Amino acid sequence: MASASQERMPLIEHLRELRNRVLKSAVAVLVVFVGGWYLYNPIIATLAKPVCDLKAAQQSGAASCGALYISGVLGPLDLQIKVALLTGVIVSAPFWLYQLWAFIAPALHRKEKRTTVLFVSAATPFFALGATLGYLILPIAIKALFGFTPNSISNLVRFDDYLDFVLRVILFVGLAFELPIFLLTFNLIGFLRGKTILKPWRVWVFAIFLAVAALSPTADPLSMVLLAAPLIVFYFMAGGIAVLVDRKRDKRSASLETGVSPIESATPITE
Repeated sequence: MASASQERMPLIEHLRELRNRVLKSAVAVLVVFVGGWYLYNPIIATLAKPVCDLKAAQQSGAASCGALYISGVLGPLDLQIKVALLTGVIVSAPFWLYQLWAFIAPALHRKEKRTTVLFVSAATPFFALGATLGYLILPIAIKALFGFTPNSISNLVRFDDYLDFVLRVILFVGLAFELPIFLLTFNLIGFLRGKTILKPWRVWVFAIFLAVAALSPTADPLSMVLLAAPLIVFYFMAGGIAVLVDRKRDKRSASLETGVSPIESATPITE
């Protein structure tokens, strides 16, 4: 439990603590940014693979790669900066996520601090799993979207626009996998009960479709349904697990209040 001096920390100390956490996170992003800058070619070759084999095109000396192109004098530089920066944000996610919880942790009790450690430990692999899944479904999504191109018309795609599409899909699916982690963490620290999570399920479903419509890279109904379906499934899964956790917690609380435990309820042995 936080000490009295920590609990009464003045506002200026909170702002100084927040500044230090933000600076540490920025340094971590910058360090990975440098790595992303030097690994620019392998990264864009991996991101472009659903549309064209950029590595093979570079090795063969081809003048173009599929339908992708870059325009403008500053286009290549802007693309490299964007790729390196987003690489820094995604790869350094475990570190700045820890800094976020470290800033919140002093206000939590000891049990809640253990829960935040569980959150950080689970959030990183879940995000990585979601981002990987987002990348794996890219070829299917791109093939389906390119199928709407009318016959006898060439569909040329700016690499900047394509990169925005790819990263939005990867980040969106990655963040979607964080939804059950957030809900379960709030349940474990006693902030939300399972019934509270599941009771407004219509509002949650509507909010999920609204978020998908706002953040989805495409506006067609099929893509919206395919992106919203995993979120809805994760929501109900998290709510169901939270209900089970609440039942176990309520039974433990009831046994403590009555002073009755399974050991005490056993029949004593008479001599």
